[in-house]
Amino acid sequence: MGVNTAATEWVRVLRPGTAARGRLTCFPPGGGSAAFYRELARHIGAGVEVAAVQYPGRQDRLADPTITDLHLLADRIAADIARQPGPARSLFGHSMGATVAYETALRLAAAGQPVRALIVSGRPAPEFVETRRLHQASDAALIDELERLANDPAPVRLLRTEPGLADLVLPAVRADYQAVETYRQRSGPSLSCPVVALVSTEDPTTTVAQAEQWRAVTDGPFTLRTFGGGHFYLDEQHTAVAQEITRHVN
Repeated sequence: MGVNTAATEWVRVLRPGTAARGRLTCFPPGGGSAAFYRELARHIGAGVEVAAVQYPGRQDRLADPTITDLHLLADRIAADIARQPGPARSLFGHSMGATVAYETALRLAAAGQPVRALIVSGRPAPEFVETRRLHQASDAALIDELERLANDPAPVRLLRTEPGLADLVLPAVRADYQAVETYRQRSGPSLSCPVVALVSTEDPTTTVAQAEQWRAVTDGPFTLRTFGGGHFYLDEQHTAVAQEITRHVN
């Protein structure tokens, strides 16, 4: 069956799949954009269409107001995706994107469009309550956090010396941190699709035990896979991560 996801306000198609066996929608981490997944899309197995969500307030949506409520963000994304006909898609999200993907999957299931699989990465399960308030901190503190998580902190340091660049980047980062830090899981039905949790063994934001707790969000099968590396381990292991994702999407 052909799959023809169209670019919309919220979705960017990274790799079309006119005769795809499956389709995958990716959700960026906090402060990130759809382009974050461009390299990963190249490594996803043949026969899978790959798209990514574009949050407002960045890149080609720079003029759109940011959204600081994660539930509202998922509402908007799910409504957009639900208008696209075709076979069930799988969702993949890293860091903040994992939680947004989960909430989007819940909304699609409620709309009668359950996802084929939910794959989450580098984020504690939804029951986790973030106690930090970095979204209320100074720009310098936000940059410190971005440096702490980055595989290569050199590009992040430019935000200290290039105020114009900081003015473009940090508002979206701050909005995303607010969405994550104020998020609370709501009671409701569990998912029924397979859930796959990916986590690196040196991630300072998520332990393997916290990743294991994603098991509770579904009545379906659960898989946990660990990788070496830091929070953005997938940037250095595109092939291995893509192979794992492809196994659950096809």
